[in-house]
Amino acid sequence: MSTPHISAKKGEIAKTVLMPGDPLRAKYIADNFLENVVQFNSVRNMFGYTGTYKGKTISVMGSGMGMPSIGIYSYELYKFYDVENIIRIGSCGAYTAELNLYDVLLAESAYSESSYAATQSADYKADMTYPSQHLNEKIEAIAKDLNIPVTKGVIHSSDVFYRENFDDYKRINKEHNAIAVEMESFALFHNANVTGKHAACLLTVSDNLVTRAETTADERQNAFTKMMEIALSFAE
Repeated sequence: MSTPHISAKKGEIAKTVLMPGDPLRAKYIADNFLENVVQFNSVRNMFGYTGTYKGKTISVMGSGMGMPSIGIYSYELYKFYDVENIIRIGSCGAYTAELNLYDVLLAESAYSESSYAATQSADYKADMTYPSQHLNEKIEAIAKDLNIPVTKGVIHSSDVFYRENFDDYKRINKEHNAIAVEMESFALFHNANVTGKHAACLLTVSDNLVTRAETTADERQNAFTKMMEIALSFAE
């Protein structure tokens, strides 16, 4: 079978899918970390691959940018391809000066002003969604075994990348204790909750809104190896 956005057949996608936003990051992971790789999707150049990591099977697929995009792909993976776990592996902008470039973050919740939950399932009260506690606990244990420090906290999932009021992040940080911003986790967590599946979000700091430090596009695509190593350990 296939969906309007994924051309894979049943059985071609693993139970656990890693989802970077950038499809080229998915390709990078498949090319550099996986063996026995089979590409299962190229529709709209949203590349998806299944392979083995240390002899165990895992899939990786791009999600695109923003909640509408990851909302489509994650829902189809959960609903039509029997995927159980999706771990977003993405970049984020830090809201605190204490976070440095390349620090790895684990989302304990995702705050958003988005109407995604209200539109998707009439959940008009939700401004916070939550990952799977089981996945988060496993991620923490893996990170500890790999000796990779992980910072936990609230993530701000924004519908807007270019805010006219740049300093609005200070209010969001203060009111919601958000330590960083990205654009997808709120929708991913919501889809996991409504389908009875599991989701988590690992992020690497690519820029800092306080200190104005930032990485390049090539670095964001290729250099987030610590986060990748943690997530790849979910291969089954």
